[in-house]
Amino acid sequence: MLMKESIDRKPAVAGKFYPASPDNLQQEISELFAEATPKKYHNVRAIICPHAGYVFSGRIAASAFNQIDKEVSYKRVFILASSHHESFNGAAVYCDGDFVMPYGKETVDTDLGKQLVESFPDTFTSNRSPNLNEHSIEVQLPFLHNVLKTGYNIIPIVIGTSEPVKCKEIASALKQWLTSENLFIISSDFSHYPEYEDALKIDAITKDAILKNSPDILYFTLAENSKKHIPNLVTSLCGWTSVLTLLYMTSQNESLEYKAVEYSNSGDTKNYGEKDRVVGYWGICLLEKQIQENEFELSDKDKDTLLEIARKTIEELCRHKKRYNLDIAGYSPILKTDCGAFVTLHESGKLRGCIGRLVGNLPLYKMVQEMAVSAAVHDYRFMPVDAKELPFIDIEISVLSPMRKINDVSEIQLGKHGIYIEQGRHAGVFLPQVATETGWDLETFLGHCSRDKAGLEWYGWKSADIYIFTATVFAKK
Repeated sequence: MLMKESIDRKPAVAGKFYPASPDNLQQEISELFAEATPKKYHNVRAIICPHAGYVFSGRIAASAFNQIDKEVSYKRVFILASSHHESFNGAAVYCDGDFVMPYGKETVDTDLGKQLVESFPDTFTSNRSPNLNEHSIEVQLPFLHNVLKTGYNIIPIVIGTSEPVKCKEIASALKQWLTSENLFIISSDFSHYPEYEDALKIDAITKDAILKNSPDILYFTLAENSKKHIPNLVTSLCGWTSVLTLLYMTSQNESLEYKAVEYSNSGDTKNYGEKDRVVGYWGICLLEKQIQENEFELSDKDKDTLLEIARKTIEELCRHKKRYNLDIAGYSPILKTDCGAFVTLHESGKLRGCIGRLVGNLPLYKMVQEMAVSAAVHDYRFMPVDAKELPFIDIEISVLSPMRKINDVSEIQLGKHGIYIEQGRHAGVFLPQVATETGWDLETFLGHCSRDKAGLEWYGWKSADIYIFTATVFAKK
């Protein structure tokens, strides 16, 4: 079988919407980020940002991109845009090659694109035509490249439908990737061509509808905006199908919330802005709510779910060499919170494997699955677990709450809180039970962690950053 030839997508609007010269483009991008709203939010899962020429909307786009968590190594960046040139049923995923930009190539995850098309043939197409001249994905890429640099792949998706039910189908297919490992960029301007004051009002109404995290409210609001018969208003949200698709992914998840970042319209542009016909631009981000330490309490159902994930993951791995597929639809917000966890295996009462992470960079359900795999086959102290051993394996899970930085060590409650001490490259941790098992007082607890674990002086904790966390331990034979 012959391999299909790779066909890279060439720039369509370089020299029009943004500079075609790599040096001039970098200079303009740097200036836009310097003028933009700085980072205000964390744990960002998606951003909604404009796609006009940089002279008009670049500052707002940079403000939205500033909210992205730069320290996260995103595996994939899904970029959703509503087609400006072609109308068709569903969405087009570019699967034939990479995106060529003035500064180099943006790598496309063509394998995942093909997987989407093969798995959902009535929803996605691999027809490259909708992507070729579409500017609303291309203009996002220089901002993305400036923020994340390298290490990520993009999935460019152009939505051609104007049917909400089809947007819901697209959302259903993509929802499984709306995790902390991936980022979603929704490309959309707001009002088109009303007068300046009308734009301010209508864009605020549309923004407020999005912040309510309800596709029904947004769709109703857009219809009501149209009924107002505002002079010259062509649309109040040009990428409404893309935004609606994101809302269909998020509306049932109470752990997610939308936050407005920054607004302007083309009438605010120096030297170019006219007030009689403007286009509106909002930067909005989607956040994963952070559960506070005092709110972090696993229910019995949560514990049973995590134990089932660990058990079935190990069984599927050891018996069939396959990955256990998770259905996260009914998981609680706590199970979707990033936090650390350990999975410990015992066989006939003896340790058989134990792997964990103190700092969570994955949702809890996924962290437990990853650590279950590691404990079963990657603990260097033991041979991989064999399928014959499974009836005799007991599973214990230790879940660590999200870490909270403290300013006063008096906040530490011995026996309840674990501590994480960090200074530069030095870091050390004690689990909560260490203080109970040793009988240490607070200063001794801190001193040993500072010296013996972090490699600092005994009193090095006084000038270091200190974080506290709790641990919930549960098991099932």
